[in-house]
Amino acid sequence: MSNWTFDLTSFNDTWLLMVNIGLLLIFLLLGNLIRRSVPFLRKAFIPSALLGGLLLFLVNLFFDKVVNFPLINARIMQIITFHALAIGFIAMTLKIVDKDKKTPALSVFQNGAITGGTYMLQAVIGLTISLIFFFIAKETYFYDAGIILPLGFGQGPGNALIWDNTFTNMDNNFYGYGSFGLTIASIGFVAASIVGVIYINIFKRKGEIADRNATFVRKVEDFESNNEIEDSESVDKTSIQVALVAVAYAVAFGIMVFFAYLTKWTGVGLFNSVAWGFNFIWGVIAATLIKMLLKFLKKKNVIKRKYVNNYQMDRISGFAFDMMIIAGVASIDIQVVTKYIWLILALTIVGTIVTVVYVRIMTKLCFKSSQHEAFLINYGTLTGTASNGMILLREVDPNYETPVSSIYILSQFPAMMFVAPLLLLLNMGAQSLTKCYITLGIFGGLFIVYTIFLILSSKGILFKKARRVE
Repeated sequence: MSNWTFDLTSFNDTWLLMVNIGLLLIFLLLGNLIRRSVPFLRKAFIPSALLGGLLLFLVNLFFDKVVNFPLINARIMQIITFHALAIGFIAMTLKIVDKDKKTPALSVFQNGAITGGTYMLQAVIGLTISLIFFFIAKETYFYDAGIILPLGFGQGPGNALIWDNTFTNMDNNFYGYGSFGLTIASIGFVAASIVGVIYINIFKRKGEIADRNATFVRKVEDFESNNEIEDSESVDKTSIQVALVAVAYAVAFGIMVFFAYLTKWTGVGLFNSVAWGFNFIWGVIAATLIKMLLKFLKKKNVIKRKYVNNYQMDRISGFAFDMMIIAGVASIDIQVVTKYIWLILALTIVGTIVTVVYVRIMTKLCFKSSQHEAFLINYGTLTGTASNGMILLREVDPNYETPVSSIYILSQFPAMMFVAPLLLLLNMGAQSLTKCYITLGIFGGLFIVYTIFLILSSKGILFKKARRVE
């Protein structure tokens, strides 16, 4: 065993990770300070993590180019982004959600279909734009790069980073190195905030959105439910929450290893891409299995108390997503952005416009009396993250008086089913130009199917007896 110390002679082994995490947290605080100090940024709902990430990116760029001493390690930043994505999804999935019997099932499926339809539309637009750029300059652009648009907009930095790196490692003349996808995701956050604020102000002037004062009164139920384990026993309650997330991720890692070995046993490279490209999905599956197991053990009286605390799971997922955003933005490579700037601008500008138009039309159709609330939460989520959507919703519905928040939460499972075809075919289009055309056709077909479902169901032609939100 080699000797090592905790001093600077072993900096990379003992201090590099901690220094990088420390920088992320310091700049997160600075981003929050800037947001609180600048009224425009506060009113525009720009996330503190995004501001902190941009500030760290600029400071690191200065140190790298002028002082020749980079502050951060880009690889560590991307590793944090990769794992934070899965951790955030796992914590969200482990939460115990009480089903609201008053929430119409049709509205839940419609909201899921809006998510699926928007993903498919973003994929079609993204692929069409990247194909146009490819035929203009084949030596510079990759025909399938546009598929990263729905990942960066719809799922944030984590998945955009994963598939950017996947495409970079393929022999297809694409060199995003993670920065291409991270830049699209970062612009998505800005689009979510700025367009959301403009939308709110327009419809407030029209008198369609009323000013509502929030009356937040914290109750015990907001922090814990009945029959939970104590805050401090032999093991702290927070430690239990973190442990449950860790167990779920360990199970997810086992699933990923299994698929990776399938590639080794069968020689089919697709299994390896599926293994590591969907860490958040395996995390969700593992968390669901653990939640089912806890429910079963509780029913059989093997365990007597509730072990999952929703409030603390929210804090874990919030922390993970903040770290994902700031690490993802900070690790962007300016040279990659410069190389693909026109493609990035075309994807994000057109992607924002079509997302606004489609989500506006569909939410107006399906949620007549709650159309603005439904638009804001869906648009914010489909360009930024769920946090952006909830922030915009709270601005017009601070006390959750409309059923939109419940519908959104319950629609996550059907939304995943609607989006699944896109996730399963992510690797297919990158294999050849012909397969890119095929995936483009499939996504276009699914977009039409989902849209027809939304139109017919909103007009009562489908599920006439089903209750829905007017």
